[in-house]
Amino acid sequence: MTEFVYICTPKTLNITYCIMSVKSNLQVARAAYQPKLPKALKGAVKAVEGAATQSVGNQEEIKALFPNTYGMPVVRFADGGSADSQSFNVGIILSGGQAPGGHNVISGLYDGVKAINPANKLYGFLMGPGGLVDHKYIEFDDALIDEYRNTGGFDIIGSGRTKLEETEQFEKGIEILRELGIKALVIIGGDDSNTNACVLAEYYASKNYGVQVIGCPKTIDGDLKNSQIETSFGFDTACKTYSELIGNIERDCNSARKYWHFIKLMGRSASHIALECALQTQPNICLISEEVEAKKQSLDDIVNYIAEIVARRAANGNNFGTVLIPEGLIEFIPAIKKLIAELNDTLATEEAASVAREEVIDYVKAHLSADNLATFNSLPDGVARQLALDRDPHGNVQVSLIETEKLLSSMVAKRLSEMKAEGKYCGKFSAQHHFFGYEGRCAAPSNFDADYCYSLGYNASRLIACGKTGYMSVISNTTAPAEEWIAGGVPITMMMNLEKRNGKMKPVIRKALVELEGEPFKFFAAHRDSWAINTEYVYPGAIQYWGPTEVCDQTTKTLQLEHIK
Repeated sequence: MTEFVYICTPKTLNITYCIMSVKSNLQVARAAYQPKLPKALKGAVKAVEGAATQSVGNQEEIKALFPNTYGMPVVRFADGGSADSQSFNVGIILSGGQAPGGHNVISGLYDGVKAINPANKLYGFLMGPGGLVDHKYIEFDDALIDEYRNTGGFDIIGSGRTKLEETEQFEKGIEILRELGIKALVIIGGDDSNTNACVLAEYYASKNYGVQVIGCPKTIDGDLKNSQIETSFGFDTACKTYSELIGNIERDCNSARKYWHFIKLMGRSASHIALECALQTQPNICLISEEVEAKKQSLDDIVNYIAEIVARRAANGNNFGTVLIPEGLIEFIPAIKKLIAELNDTLATEEAASVAREEVIDYVKAHLSADNLATFNSLPDGVARQLALDRDPHGNVQVSLIETEKLLSSMVAKRLSEMKAEGKYCGKFSAQHHFFGYEGRCAAPSNFDADYCYSLGYNASRLIACGKTGYMSVISNTTAPAEEWIAGGVPITMMMNLEKRNGKMKPVIRKALVELEGEPFKFFAAHRDSWAINTEYVYPGAIQYWGPTEVCDQTTKTLQLEHIK
């Protein structure tokens, strides 16, 4: 059963248009869900400031780069402040890849600024940071916001990957901000987007332009977290979505009993998604990139590890299984990581930029050191070409394009053939391949993400009202009921260090990798040998929206284990 609704959108690029929306029962029911807020945000608030902060690394260099926004205190909100009726307008940008809950950040911000003063306005810049530079925007109203509450995706205004780095961009931005009377800009994004937010906040502060910039932590990869940010939004929903799919595959695998499923999961720089999905589904094998690097494992080491488990299961009559592979695995293999680092430097030069695409392979071979050239030549042609030719806007290898799952399964098949000839393997091996990425980025947010994102947006309105700039909106104590969550803000400079990007040292927010001494990994490591040989699959099923609180509102296994007292 569906419901047909006619929607008239606000003026977009001077065009007013109407569309017919077909809403499922799920969308109708979810629209009625009222996200929960921390107690401190339910009325007037007062800001409690802590001590001065410093960056996680390169303190002197970061301080010199951000003299106006460095060293600010962490802020926590408490209830009991005086009522506030400030008049101001706010702009918002969705930046980078999609993550479940983005629409709730916007609806939380909208409700927050309207609660301060009903005359306040919220503008959305279209298709990411480029909308700010190109002056493309819409004004939100009740009807539009209500249409998108508790829904997945970023389609309310779209997203983009334009980097805000140049003075010309900043100045183009201030033109439209002044025209619309915008006091503050909220940027929803990951580590790179929030680094850009910090650069923008510093520039506007240095010019005394009177525009505040606030960030919100978004990425399904889970690598935008630290001592202040417990989790990035979208991680909970994406992992539940992937775990449902993995559980479905495991059940099929256990039914057919003839396939090994190699499943690659999003997570370019960290293995948080793979680890969380392993904790939820208990696959036979889950590779953790950070462990591969710490143990200095080679590609052959990984292949042998998988092949030995396949052989041991075959000896028990089980010619089937599941393997979880983090997207960025290949970059963590030490020899390949070393190769990629030299490739990055080689390809970042002006000389390399002038080389024709069909000649790039020969060019890099002529410039690589002997060890890295040997590694490069040892890789399959397809993988070698992807490492050398395909780069993202930050100059990084596009690891999502490298079919690591197929590379590993083919190498495992070859190793098993050798083992069979040696009399060490007597089973059958047939592989299926999957890559779960886009399937989770725009899923309808779980109860946790619906609540968490709404709180992040509402909290951002309070940071604006307090005059803060260069801060990240943060919500902590998230394993407790939402009523007990702690709201506040953290200076973005506090999370920064210097890293090499495109051959140059640049200030960036430090990524959070899987901690091998952390409770989530230790729990996984203590159980993986049993999961490898036995078939102890867990089938999580669909994301639960209704039912007992202990089912619907539970957080990720990662958060639960990290907060063991």
